[in-house]
Amino acid sequence: MGVLKFLALAAVAVAAPVEERAKKPKSFLKEVGNSTWVLGNQIWNVTQNRQYANKLFYKGSDRVGKAVGHYVSYNGAASDLNWTSAVIADSGSDWINVKFTAKEGDFHWVIYDDLPGAYQYFVNHALPTLGEFRTLWRLDNASFPRGRTNIKDGVLPALDEYRGATNVQDETWQKADGSFLTKYDWSAFVRDMDFYGVYGDEVGSWYFNPGKDYYNGDQLKQELMVHRESKTGDAVQLNMIHGTHYQALSRDVFADGKVWGPWLWYLNDGSKDDAAKRAEEEEGAWPYKWFEDKAYQSRGKIQGKLILSDGRPAAGAAVFLGDNNSNLSTLDQGKDYYYTTYADSDGKFDIHDIRTGTYALYAWGNGGKIADVTTNFTQNEVVIREGKNTNLKDLTWKVTDKKDRIFQIGDFDRKTDGFKLSGPTPFEHGRISKCPANLTYTVGTSKAADWCFGQALNGTWSIVFPVKAVPSAAKLTVSLAGFSQGTSATVLLNNVKVGNITSASLVNSQDTYRGATRAGEWRLLEFPVTKEGLKQGDNRIDVKVEKASQWRGWLWDSILLEGI
Repeated sequence: MGVLKFLALAAVAVAAPVEERAKKPKSFLKEVGNSTWVLGNQIWNVTQNRQYANKLFYKGSDRVGKAVGHYVSYNGAASDLNWTSAVIADSGSDWINVKFTAKEGDFHWVIYDDLPGAYQYFVNHALPTLGEFRTLWRLDNASFPRGRTNIKDGVLPALDEYRGATNVQDETWQKADGSFLTKYDWSAFVRDMDFYGVYGDEVGSWYFNPGKDYYNGDQLKQELMVHRESKTGDAVQLNMIHGTHYQALSRDVFADGKVWGPWLWYLNDGSKDDAAKRAEEEEGAWPYKWFEDKAYQSRGKIQGKLILSDGRPAAGAAVFLGDNNSNLSTLDQGKDYYYTTYADSDGKFDIHDIRTGTYALYAWGNGGKIADVTTNFTQNEVVIREGKNTNLKDLTWKVTDKKDRIFQIGDFDRKTDGFKLSGPTPFEHGRISKCPANLTYTVGTSKAADWCFGQALNGTWSIVFPVKAVPSAAKLTVSLAGFSQGTSATVLLNNVKVGNITSASLVNSQDTYRGATRAGEWRLLEFPVTKEGLKQGDNRIDVKVEKASQWRGWLWDSILLEGI
């Protein structure tokens, strides 16, 4: 790990007056004994113990109060990091870099004299294979009664609401009026996030994560951001820098020296406008020039153009730069660094400020003009060199011929968009139970909005469709935007089984029972259909749920029948 320096200051240090060179920062770290330290500046300060930072003084008050405070942990709360030492690892005329060391790695606070908050980052040395790694604040509920993400802003539930409700599953309670309290309704898509935090009338605590290349997962990666702690009432501000919510698999091994961050933890008077302005400034300053780490600063860019094999541009396609030669889904990749964008109307894309290294380029349909594309694109061995532009030029994406399509319901975009009850918000516990047990969709008459976003109840969903000329063979493609184990279905064509949707073949992702309504872990199922399975005239496909568990089932992306 390199040292932090102001590049401009370093350039003129020789010519600076003696008194300017001798200036020392006002930010501080003090050891007070018994594995306890105080760090901060003249605006705020934190008391850090071996495990928790249990005091945060800002604007004349302790903003932790009876809450837990700040800590770093992996695999939930099972393994909190314990700090064995703290030192000022580096400093300048108006900043210090405080390093806390644990056996797993080093956590840094970069504190500027005039900054209400601190830049933070973590350097791995011995983290185990894990799914979840996070930093977080648990703060005083009186100071921070509200939460804000880019899709949800409001008052966090009062602790008394939980005490008067019945626990029905993990961190989910049902109130006497039938409504639910759950922390998962405060989730969001991490790569869409501008800023988030908890706030009140006089104070706000915010996270800004510009760049986001150290996050795991692709464009549809979702995480819990803020919530009310149900047992204590603490206002919780999560920084899930490697998360597992709404995923099936996320177990990664990290190289010694992998860095998460830097991100900015920021305090203000509770103003969302001020936080939004600061978020824009941080995004504009990323990648941070002051962070003098060779691997962090070594970056290049990429560009290219995706053309479908039928000649169409891959307009609006989702583009992901991830692990080279990986057998993991793009959502489940997480050991290194990841970059996302979308192609324009001509299929062109570009990504800037990519860490140098060898990647794979992935792409898939995102609805719109390529809503019919069922295949994905992958190109391995994409090399990013420092200061260079990797121009992949024209890339051919093989797709199937549309002329043999018998019907398609919904866009291929890995999301439930367009289906009944899929909006307006992407998280609501129990909404899947509002979809009907039985449903009939008639091709040529029904529209996508007649098909519900998720299926989780005992019953049968039928698709009635005409066939003019029976193909020699066909294929039924079932694309699921998410799947939670506990509910299974048999898929029948004209009363003959052609496949199933079952826990026996699909691993669990935590989407439907944690209130996801737009996306989760995407799955693609393909079932062959013989010529004898179809007939001229009306045909019927049934998705018959024969075993159901409450709130567990699947989110629909698309269903397609085509001749082959």
